[in-house]
Amino acid sequence: MRKRLIYGLLIVAGIAIATIFLLDRWVSWQTSSAIYENVESLPARDVGMVLGTSKYYANGALNQYYSYRIQGAANAYHSGKIKYLLLSGDNGEHSYNEPITMRKDLIKAGVPASKIVLDFAGFRTLDSVVRTRQVFDTDNFTIITQRFHCERALFIAMQKNIDAQCLAVPTPKNMLKVRVREIFARLGALADLFILNREPRFLGEQESIPAPIKMPEGIKGYPAVSPEEIDKL
Repeated sequence: MRKRLIYGLLIVAGIAIATIFLLDRWVSWQTSSAIYENVESLPARDVGMVLGTSKYYANGALNQYYSYRIQGAANAYHSGKIKYLLLSGDNGEHSYNEPITMRKDLIKAGVPASKIVLDFAGFRTLDSVVRTRQVFDTDNFTIITQRFHCERALFIAMQKNIDAQCLAVPTPKNMLKVRVREIFARLGALADLFILNREPRFLGEQESIPAPIKMPEGIKGYPAVSPEEIDKL
């Protein structure tokens, strides 16, 4: 009886692992045709949406995932494949503001401030992708991030009937931990799309790109930063 129970549990565990693996591969297979590894082959689009991440790790070391996204975004702009950059990320605290940090570094990389638009409510990949179309009135855009993240972002776009492609920037070495976390992020995205039918946490009024820099008002958790303060950063 005990052996049967153990065998049964092993079979269930094996089926679960196989299902997770196949779902992960399904996301990759579905999106591969819309991912470009270099700027030269990237079809031109008006808007490039950069998915945010922290610039530094908790230990103070520079986050290469961030650096590669900034460099990829700057390359896409300077090559003429992108006209405007929409920087989408988290903005929950005064000391942590992904869009403003990205803006500063892209200006240093030679991108004019007038060609940069900020999305302060890109809390999750789903939020960033859906808000690009619904809030910033932009379809047919380019996502800029690492390939594994491209796959999840594009899969979300496909399920939401959003026309997007992705520029896959380099991925740092020794990414095993990040890749394992991505598997569970994909499971979460699948649940959001097919079970929970989740939408972005915040939407708001539509504003076409190019758009003035505006901080959302009346949203709990946003620090009080005015457009004037942004320009001083």
